[in-house]
Amino acid sequence: MYNHQLETFLRVADAGSFNKAAEQSFITPTAVIKQINLLEADLDVKLFERTHRGLTLTKAGMSLYNDAKYVIQYCKDSVIRAKNAMQEGENVIRIGTSPMTPAGVLVELWPKIHELCPEIKFQLIPYENTPENAREILKNLGQNIDVVAGIFDDTMLNLRSCAGFEISRQPICCAVSIHHRLAGKNRLTVQDLYGERLMLMHRNWSHYVDVLRDDIWQNHNQIQIVDFDFYSVDVFNRCENSNDVLMAVQAWDNVHPLLKVIPVEWNHSIPYGLLHSHTPSETVKRFLSAIQMVLHQ
Repeated sequence: MYNHQLETFLRVADAGSFNKAAEQSFITPTAVIKQINLLEADLDVKLFERTHRGLTLTKAGMSLYNDAKYVIQYCKDSVIRAKNAMQEGENVIRIGTSPMTPAGVLVELWPKIHELCPEIKFQLIPYENTPENAREILKNLGQNIDVVAGIFDDTMLNLRSCAGFEISRQPICCAVSIHHRLAGKNRLTVQDLYGERLMLMHRNWSHYVDVLRDDIWQNHNQIQIVDFDFYSVDVFNRCENSNDVLMAVQAWDNVHPLLKVIPVEWNHSIPYGLLHSHTPSETVKRFLSAIQMVLHQ
């Protein structure tokens, strides 16, 4: 579904060497060079600066590097979605899962849901949590994926063009490296965060995060706020490597093995539940009704 020279291009870019990329691809350096030359000729762009020190990406190469990863992953996900579509039945709920959108809450509720709707079955569909995937999947819920579990509010739902079903309110917590000075605590006070850099999603992503941000700015300016654009594994890695503090929820406790999620003594929470289409199928409607009954038992 895509030019496999892109995979060679990514290996060369990551390795910074034709020889190292050749070793990883189990082909000769000459074959690698030929593929890159053909790719550059086909695209009519120069992808690498070749010097005696090695290879570096040009601006065009850096642009293609970022897009190529998305193209390759999207093609792989497309094949998975196509295969899932072949197996689709009227009573199957397709649940999208990623490190930031685990399906644990549904697994916990499943026995009681099954009692109410024994005909409904789960199908877990993993996906990579990237901005592009989040935009495409949430905007098109009901096509290849029916529901995704995660935090949300009206601001985020409007941004992603989907609907939300609230299961609970998750207290806003903080994630820190297991080597961080705060990692030994099982609960934090706001004052514990004084002098720290707190990573928050940018303004206008979530009303509840904006309320937290304003509270910190007005009442706790000893905490430095650091904006970021999207929750991903890279952000969790950044938190661990930089020793910053990351806004998190308890549902993400197992996202990163070197981070610890700790509750904070403040009155800030955010809705957690299922994201679904504005026009869900009859099966999804029955599924949501069953969850509603389970939650009120």
